[in-house]
Amino acid sequence: MTVEQQYIDLFSQTEAMICRHSAEVMNAPRAAAFADFERLGFPTRKQEKYKYTDISKFFEPDYGLNLNRLEIPVNPYEVFKCDVPNMSTSLFFVVNDAFYSRKLPKSHLPEGVLFGGLKEMAEQHPELVKKYYSKLADTSKDGVTAFNTAFAQDGILMYVPKNVIVERPVQLVNILRADVNFMVNRRVLIILEDGAQARLLICDHAMDNVNFLSTQVIEVFAGENSVFDLYELEETHTSTVRISNLYVRQEANSNVLLNGMTLHNGTTRNTTEVTLAGEGAEINLCGMAIADKNEHVDNNTMIDHAVPNCTSNELFKYVLDDQAVGAFAGLVLVRPDAQHTNSQQTNRNLCATRDARMYTQPQLEIYADDVKCSHGATVGQLDEGALFYMRARGISEKEARLLLMFAFVNEVIDTIRLDALKDRLHLLVEKRFRGELNKCQGCAICK
Repeated sequence: MTVEQQYIDLFSQTEAMICRHSAEVMNAPRAAAFADFERLGFPTRKQEKYKYTDISKFFEPDYGLNLNRLEIPVNPYEVFKCDVPNMSTSLFFVVNDAFYSRKLPKSHLPEGVLFGGLKEMAEQHPELVKKYYSKLADTSKDGVTAFNTAFAQDGILMYVPKNVIVERPVQLVNILRADVNFMVNRRVLIILEDGAQARLLICDHAMDNVNFLSTQVIEVFAGENSVFDLYELEETHTSTVRISNLYVRQEANSNVLLNGMTLHNGTTRNTTEVTLAGEGAEINLCGMAIADKNEHVDNNTMIDHAVPNCTSNELFKYVLDDQAVGAFAGLVLVRPDAQHTNSQQTNRNLCATRDARMYTQPQLEIYADDVKCSHGATVGQLDEGALFYMRARGISEKEARLLLMFAFVNEVIDTIRLDALKDRLHLLVEKRFRGELNKCQGCAICK
């Protein structure tokens, strides 16, 4: 039996249950997505886009799925205590793949702003969700996206109306909780209308030491003149597999910052696809990975300059120790009509041991003649000259290495447009390099 067959059989047997515990808007594309999954299957290394990570093998084990939506016995507001100083956020939780609505933060969002469970929001605002849900995430092109669309029953909706500014950052914590090996499939739908502004921090945590597999599909619609920051921070454990596909569409003069940081994980595969659909749009796409042991981090990005006069800045940095594996493949596509494109892509990597492996593949496809584009990648070790200089001034070799690695990733942290979060990340990264940070120190469930 193929890896896919167990899920084909499962869906055929439980389709009615899956639909019953979801919303009609989410059910509408489900059958077509399942047909696409049957045709595509899970990605393998034979596909160019997935050649650094064999996705299909992670779906072979027998995972539990909460298709009947049984309540998970945990109150995240009691076990999670965020201790980021000076960062007052509106705090929400997803337990596995279900929005936790039994208790909500006291701080109120501006009038008209929606933030809550996708299932519930789709029932309350069906026309809004129907207009955007599954419109960017093309199930006909990606097996994981098709699988997620077929099985996802809940997730998050964030909607910011025209010209509304959400001053307080929103924090969403994904908590994995199970007594057996477990799979979760969640959706995130983010809609910013023209002139809207918001900032969202998503944190991933694992509460139990079982094998977790999570698939996630995020769709972001940034309207004209909107400003949106999305920060993703992964701090799970080595028995966790995370597969996340992020799709972004930007209209004219929108400004989006995406920053994904992996501090602790097992295997992570992030796909990011950005379409600059309106003139004057700007995307800043950043990422950082610190990996050791046998951890694996793979980032695959594509920025589509579909119209003229757009800007993209891309920066990814990895620090790999022990037998860790890193991969980065980034494509910047400049279409024939996209004149006056300004694009810069940079990937810098440090391998602290001979057993660490880094694969990098920066790519530029340019079909316009009046553009300013550059890309580059390096893989190396710490600067021996700098080490010698620091040791000559009384700094131990271990401390010198830590300082150099810390300085190396600082450039990615400094792109954060939240000062309190930036300061906290500096501290977390330093502790990570020193071996003092096993998991998030601000989370009571991880202590």
